[in-house]
Amino acid sequence: NSSQLSSLPLQILLYVNGVYYIFYFLATLAMIIYKSQVFSYPDDFLAPDLAVLFLMAILEVPRSYLGFKGNLTEAEAPLGLSLGLTVGSVLLCVYLLLWQTYVLWADVLLNALLLSAYALESGLKVTAIAAFVS
Repeated sequence: NSSQLSSLPLQILLYVNGVYYIFYFLATLAMIIYKSQVFSYPDDFLAPDLAVLFLMAILEVPRSYLGFKGNLTEAEAPLGLSLGLTVGSVLLCVYLLLWQTYVLWADVLLNALLLSAYALESGLKVTAIAAFVS
């Protein structure tokens, strides 16, 4: 009696989030560069904003990989680790949304969309973990 427990909606969302994150990273990097040229961006604040963006990109790779792996192999441990890394990514995203030096309307739009995707993905991960455990 074989039943498939992996979540197709989660798998699709992981793929879409991966593609969106590439766009998000490039757009956010371009906006930071733009803001540093157009506005009087204090040098002390440019490095932390860039560091948060690059740290977020570094977290995104294992977060996505573990999400894909956990869902496809129906293993709760990688999916749980991916969920934990999502919490870290959400905190960094909130920093870029609220506390970076200059926040443009495009920053708000990009970060709100990413946070929404993270929320939906997290809900699907919790549902998938519950299905795998039972």
